[in-house]
Amino acid sequence: MTRSDLVTLLAERFGQLTHRDAEFAVKTMLDTMTEALGRGHRIEIRGFGSFAINRRPPRMGRNPRSGEPVVIPEKLVPHFKPGKALREAVDQTCVPGKTVPDPSASS
Repeated sequence: MTRSDLVTLLAERFGQLTHRDAEFAVKTMLDTMTEALGRGHRIEIRGFGSFAINRRPPRMGRNPRSGEPVVIPEKLVPHFKPGKALREAVDQTCVPGKTVPDPSASS
C-alpha cells in the first residue's frame, strides 16, 4: 500500500472526508511522527507497534570500486517494532501456501 492508496481508502471509507481532507490528515500524521522521531522521542501505537531511533555507530567500510577504506559516520535510523496484535493479525490473514515476496531478493 502506498501513501496515495491510504488517502484514497480513507476518503472512500469515511464519506464525510474529501480526498483533500484525507490527504491532509495523512500528511499531518506522518509529518508529526517524523518530527517526534527527529526530536528523539519514541512513538507507540497500541495494537500496531512502536517506532524508535536506533544508533548505528561509525565504522570502516570499503569503496567497492577502488577497494580503499572509507570512514562511514554514525547514523541515527528509524526502527519499527510491530506490536503483538499486528503480528497476530498478519499471521491470521496470510494465505497458507501463498509465497510472500522476499525483500532481499533482487528483481
